[in-house]
Amino acid sequence: MKKIFLSAFIGLLITVFGQASTTGAQTLGKDQLVIGITQFPSTFHPNIDSMLAKTYILGATRRPFTTFDADWKLICMLCTKLPSIENGLAVPEKTPDGKQGIAVTFDIRPDAKWGDGVPVTAKDVVFTWEVGKHPQSGVSGLEFYRRVYKITVINDNKFTLHYDKLRFDYDSFGFELVPAHLDEAAFKAGARDYKNRTTFDTDTTNPGLYFGPYRVTDLKPGSHVVLEPNATWWGKKPHFKRIVIRVIENTAALEANLLSGAIDMVAGELGITVDQAIAFEKRHGKKYNMIYKSGLIYEHIDLNLDNPILKDRRVREALVRGADRDQISEQLFAGRQKVAHTNINPLDWIHDATVRKYSYDPKKAAALLDAAGWTVKRRGIRHNAKGEKLSLELMTTAGNRTRELVEQVLQSQWKQLGIEIRIRNQPARVFFGETVTKRLFTGGAMFAWISSPESVPRSTLHSQHIPSEKNNWGGQNYTGFNNAEMDTLLEAIELELDRDKRLALWKRYQEIYATELPVIPLYFRAEPYILPKWLTGIRPTGHQGVTTLWIEEWGVAP
Repeated sequence: MKKIFLSAFIGLLITVFGQASTTGAQTLGKDQLVIGITQFPSTFHPNIDSMLAKTYILGATRRPFTTFDADWKLICMLCTKLPSIENGLAVPEKTPDGKQGIAVTFDIRPDAKWGDGVPVTAKDVVFTWEVGKHPQSGVSGLEFYRRVYKITVINDNKFTLHYDKLRFDYDSFGFELVPAHLDEAAFKAGARDYKNRTTFDTDTTNPGLYFGPYRVTDLKPGSHVVLEPNATWWGKKPHFKRIVIRVIENTAALEANLLSGAIDMVAGELGITVDQAIAFEKRHGKKYNMIYKSGLIYEHIDLNLDNPILKDRRVREALVRGADRDQISEQLFAGRQKVAHTNINPLDWIHDATVRKYSYDPKKAAALLDAAGWTVKRRGIRHNAKGEKLSLELMTTAGNRTRELVEQVLQSQWKQLGIEIRIRNQPARVFFGETVTKRLFTGGAMFAWISSPESVPRSTLHSQHIPSEKNNWGGQNYTGFNNAEMDTLLEAIELELDRDKRLALWKRYQEIYATELPVIPLYFRAEPYILPKWLTGIRPTGHQGVTTLWIEEWGVAP
């Protein structure tokens, strides 16, 4: 009976979510690849909204100036040579107000062209910077635009960034280019509405938006994106004539589509969950190449610190102590996803092994809630002296089976402490595009940050980056964390060039993070890649450099 029911269920999912297996690469001479992911981007603009689905898709169509490779080394992609003080491309200088800054010169690859044949030039760099530094443009990652106070254009392919401070990561370029010849008019028409008028969303298939191995040639919102080779790409010719990235938000349906042949692979960055992958491998692992890549992917719950309940640090600690994260890791992920105590992964050299840790301790959690004034219980739920209920809302991306299961486990564990948890999930593009970005969640928002090695989380923790209507929701400090010492520390870390001294600062950073608990750390994710046996060239990085940044290396085994 179980086998019959499963077959029928898979057949139903294929009918609803997939297409016939003839769409797969195996029946088209392997010149088409169909990839399954779980989210559709809220925007295709590379610098608006932080969303992994967009990063994954655009990784095939664009190239950043710099990125970290699979060996966690910083490399050039759009530039020709990494600048350094030693090679003379980075020169310490005084800023106009007499402070210590640095001038960093980049060369753009001379063969880089947008998909419509227009050369990629320093004009695009200046335009992108002007958009990003405007307080109402809605661009994320505001700090990079602020720290560059001037750009000197040397020629079409060479420019110098003048930084207001000498930071240790001066050689890392902080934004993705926007084509001035296509988007300048939309920006000049009004910065506040620019995010709604950008060509990336009004004319997404315009070839002039892309300069990577592929360009977007077709899409259906919420359904799929089609990529085809970009004729102006300067590098190795990509193997596949057509790549379809199909969005299947329900992870059970994603697995069903893989088994049916409606998709060829599941992206590790944004696909099947670890628990599903482990179960899938037991049943079907011999037919696929399975890769589990641990890395800098931090699953956590952002807490809205404007909520009067969550303003109290004792309540935040009670939530952490009342969550059995070790049990969640072992039972759901077979221990493959290690419990996190801060946002710094033990794989990163700056990790402090002595940082404060909170073990599962419901008695201590209850005592903290008592001390915070939540002492009266009515029908199992705590109330304070004013009669207010200890009730919080928890949100995440709808359709992600594992996140929803984790929510339910936490809901049950916290209810035992007398905390009411109301679950309200949303589709990813609404959750990230509106709710998280505009801080519309009232309690907790569960999602993941993916970062690079030794990435300074200024945009997520500095008080200047709290999203608001004033900055057109451009920041990423969604918790509203406002801590003067943390602000000072983040700035000091950026300015310290000596690794040993910087490590001491990172230690203090982790102490504050673990003490103040602006978020609830859950675990560091492992990305499960499920690949067909015939596909070659995919090398997961374990950080925010998605595999599609090297998509021209993907191919078919002989």
